[in-house]
Amino acid sequence: MNKSNDKNSVNETEVMPSVILVGLHLEDSREAGTEKSRHKFERSMKELGALAEAAGLSVRDTYTQNADAVNAGTFIGAGKLTEIRAYIDMCDSDGVPVDAVIFNETLSPIQLRNLSNAFDLPVMDRTALILNIFSERAMTREARLQVEYARLQYMLPRLQGLHRELGRQGGGSGATSNKGAGEKKIELDRRHIEQRSAELRRELEAVDGERATQRQKRISSGISRVSLVGYTNAGKSTILNEMLDLYGADEEKKVLEKDMLFATLDTTVRRIDPGSQRPFLLSDTVGFVSELPTSLIKAFRSTLEDAAYADMLLIVTDLSDPDCASQMQVTIDTLKEIGAGGVPRIFVFNKSDITGAEALPHLDGMSSDDGIITISAKNKKDIMRLTDLIECKLGEMRIECDMLIPYSDGSALGPLKEDGCLEVREYTETGTMVHVTVRKELYEKYRKYVTK
Repeated sequence: MNKSNDKNSVNETEVMPSVILVGLHLEDSREAGTEKSRHKFERSMKELGALAEAAGLSVRDTYTQNADAVNAGTFIGAGKLTEIRAYIDMCDSDGVPVDAVIFNETLSPIQLRNLSNAFDLPVMDRTALILNIFSERAMTREARLQVEYARLQYMLPRLQGLHRELGRQGGGSGATSNKGAGEKKIELDRRHIEQRSAELRRELEAVDGERATQRQKRISSGISRVSLVGYTNAGKSTILNEMLDLYGADEEKKVLEKDMLFATLDTTVRRIDPGSQRPFLLSDTVGFVSELPTSLIKAFRSTLEDAAYADMLLIVTDLSDPDCASQMQVTIDTLKEIGAGGVPRIFVFNKSDITGAEALPHLDGMSSDDGIITISAKNKKDIMRLTDLIECKLGEMRIECDMLIPYSDGSALGPLKEDGCLEVREYTETGTMVHVTVRKELYEKYRKYVTK
């Protein structure tokens, strides 16, 4: 047993629900040595504690077990189960009861039911905990719909454990003669979940259509699109706010920034206008985390896919975190899953002011084409350096040419000027001769006007 956070007082426990964390370390022969496997497990348990804190919970204690395989019925072994039960009873007798038990891995419906019965307490797994956090933090209609849909998909196979207080058998006649109150309740809840899920799918499809329209407008506007992505709590929102502050945006355009996991869920898009450089749209969205529930990735796919339509990705990593290399890998893997693996990118190593790291992590797949910068998001000079690098990398993706824009399509001058450098060379009888440096997208759109 690994003790943790014994400093919690009775008063703190009364304010914040207290929980026990449980993790099972499986010895994996595929790992390059047990030390690597152990470090990965410890990192995951530490992150579970941070997730619990983000959910407003107080971690009373942490239990871990080493095993060769998962117990199909209770996930952990009988001895560890008895040990945790004894600790719960002791807390009850001391007048500071435990409120719930949280497991680091996803539990099957049978395991969830058996563990709830064994502890006589609510039991949740890592997926349920993340869903609870998302449910609390979702602010926009779209985010609320996405979280509710993901939660229902998680609950559907786990209904039995939700009604263990109701009888499974009961008297009666006809078709319901062998159904107790609990079984009837499960059937009714299942029907309700399926109906509500169908409604949510229709609403999300409509929202997806609205998002696609907004995305198309941003694409056709001719302004470059840059997306902040990365592990949760790496500093993405701080970078966005510092850019807004540096380049004179209104205070109300800033987003919430807080030192906790998943402080921001909703996608935010802001126009950054550095003045002497080309403006661009900067978007900030939900951060990634290891073992992000599949149901959430599916539900938030339309939101996450904004990254796939960006001209440039800023992959933000907390350089001060000892596990920054692993967090980078999670980000890269998630981007590939949502179809954004091929978007040009800049690796932004943040929080350099609080780390003594001399060497930057390097992952398979990083290339000489990737931009790399080390910054402190609170340092305005560093933000200016980052802006310069964005301008430089976007410039490498642009095409310089001469175009003759006919007077009949004079409106084309607007997006060409907005997107990049435009210099009027001559007004001819048929149109305006200009010299431009624009994104490939816009070049293709007006390619017919390019002069030889």
